[in-house]
Amino acid sequence: MCRALHNALPKTVNGLARHPTSPASDFTAAWGDPAIVLRCGVPTPDVLNSGSEHYNPTTEAASINGVDWLPEKQSDGSVRNTTTLRKAFVEVTIPAKYTGPYGDISALTDLADAVKKSDPPGL
Repeated sequence: MCRALHNALPKTVNGLARHPTSPASDFTAAWGDPAIVLRCGVPTPDVLNSGSEHYNPTTEAASINGVDWLPEKQSDGSVRNTTTLRKAFVEVTIPAKYTGPYGDISALTDLADAVKKSDPPGL
C-alpha cells in the first residue's frame, strides 16, 4: 500500500513542489521548505490505541475529500495528521508556516485522491 501511495502522490501539495527525502524511501515524501512531510506505515496514534495512557475514543477527526484524518497540534505549532479507518496509517505533518495560528490543514485536500486510490478503508 505504501509503495502504491508513493507512486500516486501529487507533484505539488499546497502549491509546494515535491522534492526527494533523505534517505530516499517509498515510505516518505516531502513538499516545500519547510517541508510538509508524509510518512506511510506509521504506528497507530496513541489516542487511538486502547492500551495507551493517551487513549481517547472520543477524539475528533476531520474528513477531507473522503479521507478521515486525526489532527494533532504539536508544541512547535505544526499539525500532525494521521489517517484513520485505513489499512495503513499515513501521517502528514504540516509546519506552522502553512497551518497558521488556527491549525489550517487544507493542504490535505491535495493528498486525498492518492490516499483513496492506494490505501483502502479498513483496519
